[in-house]
Amino acid sequence: MPSYIHYIETSVPSTRGNQRELLDRLKNLHKDDRKTQAILHRIYTQSGIEHRHTVLEDYFSEDANSFFHRSFDPAQIPSTGERNKKYESAAKKLFLETASALIEKHKKSGLPAISQVITVSCTGFFAPGPDYEIVKELGLASNVERYHIGFMGCYAAFPALRMAQAFCDQDSKAVVLIVATELCSLHFNPNTDPDTLIAGSVFSDGSAGALVSAKKPSTSAFRIEAFANDLAYEGERDMAWTIGDTGFDMTLSSYVPDIIKNNLNSITAPLFARFGLGIEDIGYWAIHPGGRAILDKVEQSFELNEQALDASRRVLKNHGNMSSATILFVLDVLLKRPPSQAHIRDGHDTALAMAFGPGLSIETALLRRIEHS
Repeated sequence: MPSYIHYIETSVPSTRGNQRELLDRLKNLHKDDRKTQAILHRIYTQSGIEHRHTVLEDYFSEDANSFFHRSFDPAQIPSTGERNKKYESAAKKLFLETASALIEKHKKSGLPAISQVITVSCTGFFAPGPDYEIVKELGLASNVERYHIGFMGCYAAFPALRMAQAFCDQDSKAVVLIVATELCSLHFNPNTDPDTLIAGSVFSDGSAGALVSAKKPSTSAFRIEAFANDLAYEGERDMAWTIGDTGFDMTLSSYVPDIIKNNLNSITAPLFARFGLGIEDIGYWAIHPGGRAILDKVEQSFELNEQALDASRRVLKNHGNMSSATILFVLDVLLKRPPSQAHIRDGHDTALAMAFGPGLSIETALLRRIEHS
């Protein structure tokens, strides 16, 4: 039984920072360390990012007591407990904002009642969790099934979509609400290790969600065709996420783009063979913009034209890497575009979505754009 992504909604915090201005501030804070300044300049100017959002209203303040400045003072650096307290209050708001927008779409859709809620996040913890908050605050039935996918990283929207598909396979009346919210800026780390500097240059805050059902859509939607996943074990130490005393510690090494490139064909070839597809049959590319270099490697590996990854580059430019929420931002951009803007060949409605995470994990979904029921 086919399942469909009927609607996608996104939201971001109101505080937005300019990437170049942030670079200048960081270089000033490291004014006595020319090596770190040079690394920062190269990383930030080549990031492909212009703006990023954060839930920390004082993040870009010059106040010495701001979160940003305290991060550079060992005597005042925010603890993991303080960061998680901020996560609990700020994440609830974003989870509810995104879920509320989807529920409004659901009310007008004619779909059956929402039967499952799946929330996704790797940047904080609290219980009762965001799944509970959505049901309680937004008027859903108290017996709606609730699930939370935690600490999986940037690819976690794919397990959520796979779960939603499984629910729809079991029950033709299932309607699954998915919301992914990540507050990566809470875990900014002033460490001058190059891997930490890379992570600090790309991660940001955002929320996105989707409504999945087996009912045929009456508007533009994505039909879920298949999923594929694999592990590139050689990248296990190059992308990792652990809990430290002063926040969550992210490792994102400069080797990641090459590791991804070396494993792309092995994971996509069986999927393409199963459906009799080639690269030229993909009309929509939804690649997780983990960083500019990752998108460059994907483009080179598949020999894509410069417009194919435009949606991913646009999300990276305007928002940075919002971990698990990011791929839904990309799919939202693609779903809102007219079919004529498929970049590989006119008339092809197949989409390839892909994201990467700790492990190194590579998750892929084959989708088909549907214009009407």
